[in-house]
Amino acid sequence: MSSSLTMELKRYNDSARERIPTKVLAVMNGATGALRESGLVEKSLAIGALAPDFVLPDVNGDQVKLSSLLDAGPVVLVFYRGGWCPYCSMELRALQARLGEITSAGATLVAVSPQTPDSSMSTVEKLELAYPVLSDVGNIVARSFGLVFSLPEDLREVYSGFGLDLPAANGDDTFELPIPATYIIDSSGKVVWRFADADYTKRADPNDVTAALASI
Repeated sequence: MSSSLTMELKRYNDSARERIPTKVLAVMNGATGALRESGLVEKSLAIGALAPDFVLPDVNGDQVKLSSLLDAGPVVLVFYRGGWCPYCSMELRALQARLGEITSAGATLVAVSPQTPDSSMSTVEKLELAYPVLSDVGNIVARSFGLVFSLPEDLREVYSGFGLDLPAANGDDTFELPIPATYIIDSSGKVVWRFADADYTKRADPNDVTAALASI
């Protein structure tokens, strides 16, 4: 049995929170709470819906079309915030570790973020990812899935204090990000499983993803 990403994320988060000043934590917690109360998760694309088709560039500049991927079988579509986010990096690494199981189930794994292709390339190289990582500059696709929100001003200041330059990573100054979400889309284009959470420290566990694929 592989280790649980959920437990690894919790351990990392517990440790990280001990190092973050109380006032900063209050801002971060407040932003997460407000996002949860906004109902964005409940409004996002749900199980049973047809996934919007899209075409996005991968890190090599090749155009990847969802419907073309679906011709080969189910697609595991992961929306992440960016390679600058440690929780995203842990998620992407955990998925890489289970890539063999995902492909053996006949599925294609694809990750999408608002990062520019250059920023995405850095993520792929750093994490040694062997699956497609796509650039959704402007969050066009994430918006069609109902996942996009804008960072509040006080949280932008916190991120800047952490040394994070989102406009540089994303190629715009909107400060928009997708909430973490994972979809399993069957070959007909229908969403058959999903995970979405307003809390950026929570991610779909690969154990649950592979179990869902096995049930299709």
